[in-house]
Amino acid sequence: MVSIKDVAQAAGVSASTVSHVINETRYVAPVTKQKVQKAIKALGFQPSMMARALKVKRTNIIGMLVSSSSNPFFADVVRGVEEGCYQNNFSLILCNSGHQSDRQLANLNTLLQRRIDALLVMTTKTDPVLYEQLSKLGDLPRAILDSAPHPNACTLQDDSVLGGKLATRHFIERGLSKIGCLMGPPDHPRSIERYNGFKSAMEEAGLPIEQKWQAAGLLTASGGYEGMKRILDADSQPEAVFAFNDLMAMGAYRAVQERNLRIPEDISIIGYDDVEYASYMAPTLTTVKQPSFELGLSAAEALISHLEEKVKMPAVIRLVPELIVRSSVIN
Repeated sequence: MVSIKDVAQAAGVSASTVSHVINETRYVAPVTKQKVQKAIKALGFQPSMMARALKVKRTNIIGMLVSSSSNPFFADVVRGVEEGCYQNNFSLILCNSGHQSDRQLANLNTLLQRRIDALLVMTTKTDPVLYEQLSKLGDLPRAILDSAPHPNACTLQDDSVLGGKLATRHFIERGLSKIGCLMGPPDHPRSIERYNGFKSAMEEAGLPIEQKWQAAGLLTASGGYEGMKRILDADSQPEAVFAFNDLMAMGAYRAVQERNLRIPEDISIIGYDDVEYASYMAPTLTTVKQPSFELGLSAAEALISHLEEKVKMPAVIRLVPELIVRSSVIN
């Protein structure tokens, strides 16, 4: 195995000079630096990342906590984070808690033991215990994705109030007035904002909001399926339903089709996120596109710019959603 001493001997310099070239801890004359780099390449020397971390007090590792890596929206956000890390020579350690609070805290401890330079957190619900632990992390740079703003952290989110308005107004513009919604958990920040957008658009149009056409549940396909069944069991049916994510919309499709109802002829449906399979559903799903990849990329870039260039991270970075019109809303 090639050592730093082998590189030094090949380049005709001291081992400390090689170390300074590798870790960029001190100025080295260009000619000398070129000799060292040439020797490193010729010998195939691989610097120890752990040794470098101890010297420069940086590991170039970002840790990320997610509550469900199987959620296609989350997966696309993670893809954006990975791209941001790769472009800037950072590594990403991803921990999936599977919606388990104790596992989430264990994952956080594991990441801290790995001496991460920064932390990203993305969960489907607000966990008070986790957020209490986050508040104790001192000056560790951190970003919270798709959540309510948190002290001493950069929060990245889409404008979900606007997204809720876009979906609801689209129904109304198509002449639909009996509109329900499939909501996420009552304490989910994005769900609350999407409902506020829905409510605002309904009030602006002077339309009544019927509680019997509303159902809350997990932001999953099963949550959408069970919620849609409750809506369809009401004494009258809505003309349209706004599902607060595409997974819920998928479950709603099944519940509607089990009643031998047609989409969009009998009930129009709009989802949220624009995950990949939305354009392959039958009929194709009209949805509000949340820029998921850009969300992850922006989070990684904000943290790395802070670490590398001391750029101050904003309290909130808000991205703009977009309505994607397909076939699940009646013309």
